[in-house]
Amino acid sequence: MTEQKTNMAVLFADVSDSTRLYEALGDTVAFGNVRDVIGLLKSITEASGGRVVKTIGDGLMCAFPSADGAANAASAMQQQVAQRAPMKSGKQMTIRIGFHFGPVIQDGEDVFGDSVNVAARMAGLALAWQALTDAHTVAALSAHLRDATRPINALPVKGKTQEVEVHELLWQTSSDRTVIPDRPARPAAIQGGGPSIQLTHQGKITTFTDTIYFGREAAGNHVVVADSMASRRHAKIELRAGKFVLVDQSSNGTFVVLGNNAEQQLKREEMILYSTGRFAFGHSVNDTGAEVIAFDCG
Repeated sequence: MTEQKTNMAVLFADVSDSTRLYEALGDTVAFGNVRDVIGLLKSITEASGGRVVKTIGDGLMCAFPSADGAANAASAMQQQVAQRAPMKSGKQMTIRIGFHFGPVIQDGEDVFGDSVNVAARMAGLALAWQALTDAHTVAALSAHLRDATRPINALPVKGKTQEVEVHELLWQTSSDRTVIPDRPARPAAIQGGGPSIQLTHQGKITTFTDTIYFGREAAGNHVVVADSMASRRHAKIELRAGKFVLVDQSSNGTFVVLGNNAEQQLKREEMILYSTGRFAFGHSVNDTGAEVIAFDCG
């Protein structure tokens, strides 16, 4: 086989938290759901002008001739997986995506090189529902797709001597845009008719209609938490397709009680919030001294 070097976009898409999925549903049911999602991702890849290089565990690796092709496929993948009906358990299947455009070595049907490694690292950093890429790839996108991205932060990436500027592709079809953490914190303006969430913290009641950031650090957080178990930037709540989603980004996890249900711990995971409930950072909402936030979804 002859090796050929060319520019190409490499994309990795994985079913989120598949280990817990198999534990919760059993091998047969979980495998059936994962197989269906992988089949959907393959179809989207081909419809977007790409090809599936290989299937890896509960995910796949794809290649596209352009950065635009990968970005369009990533958006379609997230949108169509989000539209799938929940499983019988009530759990929603989610995926995480990372992609990068750059030089690769083609050896037969396979591709190798640093661009493949960067794409895999982006997928490893992504949370459920996220599609991550880097500044180099964003620069290679068409203008309308560049406008659909936002910078997250410069993050250390294994194998790289310098931090990589990580960007998120905003694939949601709704008009809301995520607030960038490094911008000054501000309460979201209340707009009539749209979804809202009311938070009660330390006796103060605030209503939000947009993304909310939580953490110990004053800069970049809408709700500042003094609890020593909280991270500097601990969690966020995002509005996605009319639903508020709590996303844990911390070291110690976020503990959540929905209504009268049992408490759940999120650790680099997320949960759709509904009705009313409470959450705390780093330890149980029932612990003495826990800084508890109550929520009420409008």
